[in-house]
Amino acid sequence: MRIALFSGNYNYVRDGANRALNRLVSYLERQGVEVLVFSPTTATPAFAPAGTLVSVPSVPVPLRSEYRIAMGLSESIRKKVEAFKPDLIHLSAPDILGYSALRYALRRGIPAIASFHTRFDTYFSYYGLPWLDRAFSKYLGHFYRHCERVYAPSESMAQEMRSQKMGRDIRIWSRGVDGTLFNPAQRSLEWRRAHGIQDDDVVITFVGRLVLEKGLDVFANVSETLTRQGKAHRVLVVGEGPERDSFESKFPSAVFTGFLSGEDLGRAYASSDVFLNPSTTETFGNVTLEAMATGLPVICADATGSRSLVQHGTNGFLCEPTTLHEYAYYASQLIEDPDLRSNMSDASVRLSKTYDWDQVMHQLMVQYSEVIETGERTTPRRRLSPAFFSLSDAVRRSLSL
Repeated sequence: MRIALFSGNYNYVRDGANRALNRLVSYLERQGVEVLVFSPTTATPAFAPAGTLVSVPSVPVPLRSEYRIAMGLSESIRKKVEAFKPDLIHLSAPDILGYSALRYALRRGIPAIASFHTRFDTYFSYYGLPWLDRAFSKYLGHFYRHCERVYAPSESMAQEMRSQKMGRDIRIWSRGVDGTLFNPAQRSLEWRRAHGIQDDDVVITFVGRLVLEKGLDVFANVSETLTRQGKAHRVLVVGEGPERDSFESKFPSAVFTGFLSGEDLGRAYASSDVFLNPSTTETFGNVTLEAMATGLPVICADATGSRSLVQHGTNGFLCEPTTLHEYAYYASQLIEDPDLRSNMSDASVRLSKTYDWDQVMHQLMVQYSEVIETGERTTPRRRLSPAFFSLSDAVRRSLSL
């Protein structure tokens, strides 16, 4: 089996999507599957890539220059794909590179599947471009409906995609968590004390990229509301991003660790008391699952991703995304009731144990084989519609490319 994987960000900025993709490539290669990865690269990647990575031409994303847009399949990249002779093409982003790879697959009769990682359709409003939401949603529909299968990371995300008819055959490729790194035994009073946190302080934690679409404004407003209400708590923020300075200015007494990984990250989670994730743009919520595995009760937006992980009232609470008083109310309960925190902690750990990485990857590899077998019998391949071409061109123009 030979898989060509196309990614918009395979390793140059660390996020949940490319962590899953790198883990997938490592698993596939251990099973004897040949994988060739195509993605933009930079001189300072966030981590070493798994497998063989082919750099594709790219330019910085307007307004978010830490990310890059691949320019599509150049002649040299096309020749590399042809020489590799993939049995299946895996698209992990609906960008120009993914679009070009999908055209390549359809023209040559190669089965193409896509995995859905990021709710790009929700991003534009955060950056003053709400008029792009509708056009880009249509673009996504055309893109994914031309794939043999589309894999959502959670059932809640799959339901949303089905309701929008975003794909003909939408299935689940879930995520897992590493229990050796993320577990309650990582809790450290010494770590807390070293960061100025007292043993009896209740710590409310945010973990993730410090960008607007992660709900930073909601997190800040919840903490400010709790302070006004006299609910004593400490704030811990783990992560980096372009909004760090602005976010840090709102929390003069908070602990900002910057980016953490591995055991350091597991210790930070486990040394906290409550995890707050107000993001409405998650497709799964890797950070929420990691927090659960370390024994944290979680408070999340009642939105895709979190809705599939959080059992309201059991291991945490789901809140209406725009209802600030709900977040503050549930946070207050957890601050004031250590028994509630303990019970929800146990439930979080128990639920997290149902997410096993090897099982998740094995199921996807089996489905790869199914798609390849079915795709070989499917002729002729369908062509992209004229509407798809025009929408793609509109997206290109909006990105000034």
